[in-house]
Amino acid sequence: MATGGLNMIKNVIPQLPESERKIATYILEHPDDILNCTAGELGAMANSSSAAVIRLCKSLGVKGFQELKVRVAGDLVKPVEQGYRDIEPDETIQSIVQKTTSNSIQSLSDTSEIINYEELERAVAMLLEAKNVHFFGIGASHIIAMDAQQKFLRINKGSTAFTDAHLVATLIANADKNDVVFGISFSGETKEVMNVLSLAKESGVNTIGLTKYGQSTVSSLVDICLYTSYSNEAPFRSAATSSRLAQLYVIDMLFLCMATKQYQDTVNYIDKTREAIKFLKESK
Repeated sequence: MATGGLNMIKNVIPQLPESERKIATYILEHPDDILNCTAGELGAMANSSSAAVIRLCKSLGVKGFQELKVRVAGDLVKPVEQGYRDIEPDETIQSIVQKTTSNSIQSLSDTSEIINYEELERAVAMLLEAKNVHFFGIGASHIIAMDAQQKFLRINKGSTAFTDAHLVATLIANADKNDVVFGISFSGETKEVMNVLSLAKESGVNTIGLTKYGQSTVSSLVDICLYTSYSNEAPFRSAATSSRLAQLYVIDMLFLCMATKQYQDTVNYIDKTREAIKFLKESK
């Protein structure tokens, strides 16, 4: 059963205009009430309008009110989740381990619920066609870019992961028609990533973005956008902990989806790279 309706709403509610926010708030407070009502009835109950319900569905990235109701119904029957928990002063190591594990699982679960499978399929197809993929992120997002580059190089997919925007601009200027610029920014508002994606768009280069769920400058600039879930960051979680794991999770999904499309070639490439690394380790 589809889930994630309530999670989607929690992710985007700070960005919504007032008419849509009224609908979103009502759904969060009375999720059971919406399951058997029409868009018009929900609009009236929330002191808004049926048009606002339709606009909310568009803001959430769902196909319509019926899909939103199905997702909310799925949320109501799934087990209650622990939710995100921050550490406290002088907390025990055992408790920190438990909270870190819980937060990590929650982040992956929340992200899995908001995956747009059509966009994921489009991203896989674009990456398979690409001669080179130029990953670009700043700070913690650069760690994700390097992880992606390592994975793609192992299957013989040309990849870069520079932090120097001038170098990336040079790559874009000389890009092949099927090359991809892959911008990574959790906030979706990292200036350097926005500038690189704007240049790629201006140059007619294919673009993919990876950012938090909801509208952002990065999501508006790219051809295809993939999302990780966003929840209010507690002070220590803001240091890119759970969000980093969710980004790595999406990169892993892309890699494995690509691998299954060219399974035997992938196996051969990984075997060859494994042998090369083994040779280096055994060399004296």
